[in-house]
Amino acid sequence: MRANKARDTGPERRLRSLLHKAGLRYRVNAKPLPTLRRTADVVFSAVRVAVFVDGCYWHGCPEHYRPARVNNEFWRNKIEGNRARDRETDQLLTDAGWTVIRIWEHEDPATAARLVQRVVREAAKTPQPPRCVGPC
Repeated sequence: MRANKARDTGPERRLRSLLHKAGLRYRVNAKPLPTLRRTADVVFSAVRVAVFVDGCYWHGCPEHYRPARVNNEFWRNKIEGNRARDRETDQLLTDAGWTVIRIWEHEDPATAARLVQRVVREAAKTPQPPRCVGPC
């Protein structure tokens, strides 16, 4: 399991490459909220859009997840914990005025990039509420 990268995975890099070619600029592996100990894979701070590229195994993809054969209970609890944390993260960011986009690693990068572009450009047209300064 040590070989599994936490960042800069193939799907993330392909998505970022397409977004960069489309003229979008973003932060990589950044905290959308400074008080939240979670990072998004791609962050558009100015328009408050956070993009997560979720691995099929680690986040329990309904299409591709297959339970572990060894130490099944541990891994089931681990994946369920990841999914619960994902839901909590989505809710916290949404409550703070962010738009959250979740993309499965198996999704077509070009399709995912078009979705992100559309959301970011639409968010740029909408006036953003002022950012909070200090403890929020």
